[in-house]
Amino acid sequence: MIDLEIAVQDVAGALVAASGGAARIELCTALRLGGLTPSQGVTEQTLEATEGRGAFVHALVRSRGGGFVYDSHEVATMEREIRALRRAGVHGIVVGALTPEARIDTEALRRWLDAAEGLAVTFHRAIDSCPEPLGELATLAEAGVRRVLTSGGAARSIDGLAVLEAMSAQAPAGIEVMAGGGVRIEDLPALQRAGVDAVHLSARAVVPGVALGPGGGTSDWDVTCLELVREAHAGLSGSGLSRSHSLN
Repeated sequence: MIDLEIAVQDVAGALVAASGGAARIELCTALRLGGLTPSQGVTEQTLEATEGRGAFVHALVRSRGGGFVYDSHEVATMEREIRALRRAGVHGIVVGALTPEARIDTEALRRWLDAAEGLAVTFHRAIDSCPEPLGELATLAEAGVRRVLTSGGAARSIDGLAVLEAMSAQAPAGIEVMAGGGVRIEDLPALQRAGVDAVHLSARAVVPGVALGPGGGTSDWDVTCLELVREAHAGLSGSGLSRSHSLN
């Protein structure tokens, strides 16, 4: 069975992911923006709540929404965030940066890996903005990246299946390929056959809220759904349901 990784925004989500069978989590905030760096409080509480589960908590480091081309101040901010997350005790970090030419920003990546000081590093779906994601794997391996999260350059991972299969077959030693992006339960067997090492999804459900006034943005919020996590885990073990439901 390949690994299941769940993107979560809070302690409750981390506990749901653990209960549903996830091998690890990507801890972040603001998933509706694609995910941003989690707060210190959430990070500390999540580590305490999931203590004893091994290398379970991997934190996203992304200082803002939008694209993945960062200036020197943003790179320095994320470098500091990585050091703080390492001191807090996370088991890995998730990063990604590109040059204006849509190639991997190796200088930013080097600084971030130095700050991680040996933590497992995942390069996120910034790679899907590269013209030839397959060709970038060697760069990531040389830098010391452990894992790459990718949809194979497509909007949904099932539509990038050919690239995912090629990446899985040709990835340099030490690089894991993790599929993510619009994953549905019925996609899981095909992703397994493609040879990926893991599948990543958020398994979110929306909780409706009551608007109390004009401030504060939208009144609803996202939670991690135990049923969806369990369905994904069952799907990867060969006993999943056939319901069509987006998990990202």
